[in-house]
Amino acid sequence: MSAELGETLGMAEILPFSATESTIAGLWHLTMKQITDERGVVREFYRESAFADAGLPSLGPWLQVNVTETRQGAVRGLHGEAMHKLVAIAHGAAFGAYVDVRAESPTFGNVVTRMLTAGEQILVPPGVCNGFQSVSEGVTQYLYCFDQEWTVGMAGTAVHALDAALAIEWPLPVDVDDPAVLSVKDASLPPFPG
Repeated sequence: MSAELGETLGMAEILPFSATESTIAGLWHLTMKQITDERGVVREFYRESAFADAGLPSLGPWLQVNVTETRQGAVRGLHGEAMHKLVAIAHGAAFGAYVDVRAESPTFGNVVTRMLTAGEQILVPPGVCNGFQSVSEGVTQYLYCFDQEWTVGMAGTAVHALDAALAIEWPLPVDVDDPAVLSVKDASLPPFPG
């Protein structure tokens, strides 16, 4: 049935859940199951059985969920804690960057970048660095779900988002001296240990 006919009859249009592995082992790009009708959109943020059917790890129960609001041009990351992260855009758009810093990984050193909008997610495995730049006018709301609670000093690695060795082409200029664009903490991170 065409979307036009479905709308005419008051029926919903359904976009199925999909999962595509990236060039980093364990890093997946996901498209949420989405149901659209005259009232708007419902997205399935997490369904255990859909993850299992796609061969993805079980992520429940979530132990911590954060939402950041980040102004246009600002960069957060690159952080690779020892936990799974399921990240998504709640509002706006972001340029996501992911770096495999796991020395034992067959994809050590690989970098994946992707524009993200509502309805897309990235499943980030433990030890892979996650970062993003808000590209929306106003703010971007970026949602993080963790299978572990974040604690000060927890195991993991972080690297400088502007390390030339990573060759990440951030879409908007980044002023390393402006803490509203790159935090003092992130500006002091070490380069990639490659």
